Amino acid sequence: MIDAHRLRVFRAVVAEGSIGGAAGALGYTSSAVSQQIATLQRETGLALIERDGRGVLPTEAGRILADESAGVFDHLARIEGVIHDLREGRAGRLSMNYFASAGTTWIPPIVASITREFPDIRLDLRLVELVEEGRPGPDVEVYVAGAATSAMTGYDCLPLVTEPYYAVVHADSDLAGRERVTLAELSTRPWVDNDIARGPCRQTLLDACTAVGFTPDFAVQTQDYPTATRFVAAGVGLTVVPELALVGLPDGVVAVRIDDPTPTRSIWVRRHHRVAGHHAVDRIVDLLHDAVGATTVPAGPTESGS
Repeated sequence: MIDAHRLRVFRAVVAEGSIGGAAGALGYTSSAVSQQIATLQRETGLALIERDGRGVLPTEAGRILADESAGVFDHLARIEGVIHDLREGRAGRLSMNYFASAGTTWIPPIVASITREFPDIRLDLRLVELVEEGRPGPDVEVYVAGAATSAMTGYDCLPLVTEPYYAVVHADSDLAGRERVTLAELSTRPWVDNDIARGPCRQTLLDACTAVGFTPDFAVQTQDYPTATRFVAAGVGLTVVPELALVGLPDGVVAVRIDDPTPTRSIWVRRHHRVAGHHAVDRIVDLLHDAVGATTVPAGPTESGS
């Protein structure tokens, strides 16, 4: 392997036209430069320079080596830039997990901002609900408290928001004009299930129903909130969803607040200790807080269409 430092010294000799000139440019002694050139010639088995009066000239082999090595130093300069960017958190790869309803609202604009602001960072995005068991923990995760992954170690965990659940009913329902309904009032009506993963969001709701003495009668099972609300729009039943899922409701449904009790879920973000101080990770957390503040639902019944 050719020593890159000796090659750099050799290129300085060629550029300056003398051992002394290269020594002055590099801040070395002439003796040190001569030793580097002699060693490089032994390593390559080539005569690289020849005397020319008081200076030196590259041999034909030396000229070719000097010309061909220019790209090496361009590449090394780029690598040094990458190392600097990695230290500053402006390059590399970040893994991020998120749950489905965050993915339909908060995550796309956040990813767009990170892509613009940190163009050399690649984001590896995965749904929490679809992450394979045993997979290494992500650098960043947006999650609902109570999830199995909540016990992961090595993370700093920060709360984002605790949000209430709403009943989503057909616009023609007798509940549609109500300011609020109690959870018990929903007990005798057909429900549309909305969580195929049977995760913490669904369990929070079931626990609240159990506390008032009933188990929901699920007439239909669906896998996500948007699908469930479209079944409601078709008149199949009602569904109960957290506030974040009210963004983009279909026509023909109304969201009504639930009281006595009000089921809630807590949303958190965690970042792994290995990315502490990473600029892009800090920016993701800031953008998440901004997104939480920007996600609002009007007071009273929330209707989309009629």
